[in-house]
Amino acid sequence: MTARVGLAAVDHVQLAAPPGSEDALRTFYADALGMAELPKPPVLAARGGCWFAAGPVRLHLGIESDFHPAKKAHPGLRVTGIVAYSARLEAHGVTTEWDDDLPGHRRFYAHDPVGNRLEFLEPDAL
Repeated sequence: MTARVGLAAVDHVQLAAPPGSEDALRTFYADALGMAELPKPPVLAARGGCWFAAGPVRLHLGIESDFHPAKKAHPGLRVTGIVAYSARLEAHGVTTEWDDDLPGHRRFYAHDPVGNRLEFLEPDAL
């Protein structure tokens, strides 16, 4: 029998962040988004940054000395209860920008504290 070969899943998405931004990232990704911080292996922890997870969703924030936020490129994060989730972010001082251009979905955009763009979407009920 031949082993199956090919892509199986997205393991994580990495975004960049400037040096010294870890506390602001923790406040946003853990407190506002409700993700849990994951411990980094010691050799990688020495480089700075933070890793976060919520269910199967994994986001890594890596430190980049010549940081420029991702203004167009972004992870698309599927959520449940998108209106309530947007309200949660707004309650944490995060501006959400709704966009109706994707048929079959409700979605909004927000930016993390270092300027990276994030898309949050929920398919319409079937």
